[in-house]
Amino acid sequence: MQISDLPYPDPGVPDARSGPRFLWWLGRGQIGGQAKSLAWGLLHFGGVAGIPYAVGMGVEAAVNRDGDRLLWVGGLLALLGVAVSVGDAMLHRTAVTNWITAAARVQQLLARKTAELGSALTRRVAAGEVVAVSTGDVEKIGWFVEAVSRFLAAALTLVIGCVVLLFYAPTIGVVVAIGMPVLALAVLPLLPRATQRADVQREKAGKATELAADTVAGLRVLRGIGGEELFLGRYRVASQEVREAAVRSARMWALISAVQVLLPGVLLITVVWYGAALVLDGRLDVGELVAAFSAVATMLYPLRHFEEIAMAYSFSRPSAKRAARVLALTRTDADASKGAEDTGDAKGRERAAVAEAPAPGADLYDPRTGLLVPAGRFTAVVCGDPDLAGRLAERLGGHPIDSGGDDAPASVLLGGVALDDLALDTARTLVLVQDKDPVLLSGTLRDLFDVPASGAVEASAALAAAQCADVLDALLQSAPEGVGDPMDARITERGRSLSGGQRQRLALARSLVTDPEVLVLDEPTSAVDSHTEARIADGICALRAGRTTVVLASSPLLLDRADRVVLIHEGKAAASGTHRELLHDDPRYRAVVTRETEEEQRLPRLASLPTESVLTDIEGSA
Repeated sequence: MQISDLPYPDPGVPDARSGPRFLWWLGRGQIGGQAKSLAWGLLHFGGVAGIPYAVGMGVEAAVNRDGDRLLWVGGLLALLGVAVSVGDAMLHRTAVTNWITAAARVQQLLARKTAELGSALTRRVAAGEVVAVSTGDVEKIGWFVEAVSRFLAAALTLVIGCVVLLFYAPTIGVVVAIGMPVLALAVLPLLPRATQRADVQREKAGKATELAADTVAGLRVLRGIGGEELFLGRYRVASQEVREAAVRSARMWALISAVQVLLPGVLLITVVWYGAALVLDGRLDVGELVAAFSAVATMLYPLRHFEEIAMAYSFSRPSAKRAARVLALTRTDADASKGAEDTGDAKGRERAAVAEAPAPGADLYDPRTGLLVPAGRFTAVVCGDPDLAGRLAERLGGHPIDSGGDDAPASVLLGGVALDDLALDTARTLVLVQDKDPVLLSGTLRDLFDVPASGAVEASAALAAAQCADVLDALLQSAPEGVGDPMDARITERGRSLSGGQRQRLALARSLVTDPEVLVLDEPTSAVDSHTEARIADGICALRAGRTTVVLASSPLLLDRADRVVLIHEGKAAASGTHRELLHDDPRYRAVVTRETEEEQRLPRLASLPTESVLTDIEGSA
């Protein structure tokens, strides 16, 4: 895989059973890139390790006054220099390619999982954790993946170097062959403590990131209630905990680095002292001593990669664990239980969608609540609990939050077909849910409406139905000079330059443009005034005529224009009819829509009764 080939056509199905398994899966997915990096690494490190032997042969040739051999050694040194240069450049290139491709694969997997889970993702995992995984954690994971091949090349070079030295100068090669493994393994007792401290640091950093993301997202509300300083104080405490954990972790890694400086120094002193004694005894040539000393000195360079791979794994393991936790989430609890077989590539963990899409004009039915949405009609749903309304909207779009118990049906049915059994793209095409807090991405207004759509609804018609004329004027006025079409005006990040009502209407227009088979709107007019709300209701009815539309709301203006209104009481469909019928006949519905208390509902009835009956009723209540 080359960088120019990114993104992956299919990032694959990850093994998200644990952090190490996920790292192993990433490594296996880049065998070709790892092999290239290993080959160039062997060329680079081999060239570095070969220079001391060439220098030793050159010293011997100079001592023996062998001009031809000295010339041959000069050519060998030039060849080794080319090998070091080319190997270093290509090793860096292939290593960076491995890093970028691994990071790109992880980001693609996270993006796919986000699209799969939709709004249910932030109910299962904190938004700050998702941000931390998709930014800092991706870098740590990519670091470990690209460091593996360089570590293997360095390890093989050390082994080969020790073997060659044993044959070249056996008397001193034994010392080096014993000392190098000791140097490589000397830090192993310190790694568990270093890894533990790194885990603590990453955990605290992740919590601080979550707290910062949540604080920024709710900054406007915090300012309104005077809680800004409280949350900033919490973040200061969290950031200081991260700093202290980072210092503790750095101390341990500094100790490991010190050990890897001290012990190689001891080995070099031992080689020089022992080699000098051998030279004096005539058991070792001067050239062999120079070669042995230089070999030990140069082998310390690849030895550093042992420390790097330890650090990379220590920092990437908690990052991979967090990424695996996010990637292991499924659309429903049933997906996880039905795909419980453990396979090497975890393909058994994803349930294949085998159901075919229902024919157009199918009814939408939720077995959990008993809500039936007839095809081609405008149905309004009234819930006394706003949280229940939000969960119902997610269920209608195929985003169940939980299974609700062993006996509770887990999926909404469209034409008798469970949405969970449909392919994800098919389910999203058939049913679109707009929640009560839609997000506008930065870009032009034309970009905002560049979404998958049937093509039957023009952007101008959707904007008119959502009453966005004043929004278009505001965008055009704030646009740079020369922009004459409001569709080319830019929207700032999350539409912050617009009011809440303007953002809500643009989001509604975007939903109307998609023209799905079933459109579910959760409180689409909660931020607009009553006059605008009435015109929006008329626009939705006209534009969605003959299409299935579900609106979860409690506004009489919307409810009065619905073909059918369903009351959800205590989690079940309790009554249905027109708005006026339910308002007259059902006190539960009237209490939700008009916000009347029980006493206020009794007053009109008591006023129509004789005085004796009223007194009897009051005494009975007492």
